Amino acid sequence: MHGSPTVSIRDGERQQATSLDPLAGLRGPADPPRDVYLTGSVFLDIIFTGLDSAPVRGTESWARGMGSSPGGVANMATALARLGLRTSLAAAFGDDHYGEYCWDALEQGEGIDLSLSRTVTGWHSPVTVSMAYEGERTMVSHGHEAPQPDHAPQCPPSARAAVASLTPGTRAEWIAQAAGKGTRVFADVGWDETGRWDPADLADLEHCEAFLPNAGEAMRYTRTDCPRAAAHALTEHVRLAVVTLGAEGAYAVDGATGESAQVPAIAVEALDPTGAGDVFVAGFVTGTLAGWPLADRLAFAGLTAALSVQEFGGSLSAPGWWEIAAWWQSVQGVPDQDPAALRRYAFLEDLLPAPARPWPLRRAVPTIGFGRSA
Repeated sequence: MHGSPTVSIRDGERQQATSLDPLAGLRGPADPPRDVYLTGSVFLDIIFTGLDSAPVRGTESWARGMGSSPGGVANMATALARLGLRTSLAAAFGDDHYGEYCWDALEQGEGIDLSLSRTVTGWHSPVTVSMAYEGERTMVSHGHEAPQPDHAPQCPPSARAAVASLTPGTRAEWIAQAAGKGTRVFADVGWDETGRWDPADLADLEHCEAFLPNAGEAMRYTRTDCPRAAAHALTEHVRLAVVTLGAEGAYAVDGATGESAQVPAIAVEALDPTGAGDVFVAGFVTGTLAGWPLADRLAFAGLTAALSVQEFGGSLSAPGWWEIAAWWQSVQGVPDQDPAALRRYAFLEDLLPAPARPWPLRRAVPTIGFGRSA
């Protein structure tokens, strides 16, 4: 069904980068074969960077950089896989070149299990064009909902965890099914286009272990004017509330134990924030499944998100363990480094491989139509 990949990815480096297994010491013969299950829509993302400003009506703008990569739910799947989690994705792929490109990039380039995914004959892939400038992004998307399969699976597969993107006012049956099988469900949410911002519209939160909105979303759903107060209010609906605070980092509250934690953001020069929220969730899921303390999970999630915004693209920019190791080695050599700031990430010392390259790293850019490069 799928021919030779047309993606410029350094396969040996990618396989080596994901060979570190953060759950190695926890695995047993009775464990499920999948660490994380996801379902959703895969887009082809075409990203333009290096724009000095937003495009101006009636003019032509030239971007200094451009890349292509799988987007949508693929951002999350790639971020999880690059952190060494056995990731399974159920999604529809178009039978066009875009769909073939995304399938090959995810399955062969990233090692993501697509056995639950399908190719839809006569359906074209959704596409998003993203323009990054001034630390922000503007996106234009096009696509149609994929036809439903004749024989849809009744239940999600067995997995340690699942990541769900909640749709206000809509229940997704698979979330309750997954939680009922012992899967730990982590949820995020997009902007509420209805403007209701009613927590009752997030009924699936009752099946979730953690909810990870940004500060604006959290405050609107809780009718509060402080993101920390919003996090505490959200624990009435979900055990663990994690609120991202932008430049201020992130704050989390465990409603079952009363524990809370806050970590500051890492200051970096942001090239493209596309997919940073997905990378944050992937880092938090990784730390949770590995059994790390709450503050360490927050710090790791924030670190992976910070590393991702220095590259362009969503799935393209997700860091692996080698990038994290290179950052850790680099930051320790910074003159006048705050010892307290270094201690915040000292838990990484026993986890990381020896970095093979200096930081920051630059990836090969996947471009449709190019053959493999060394």
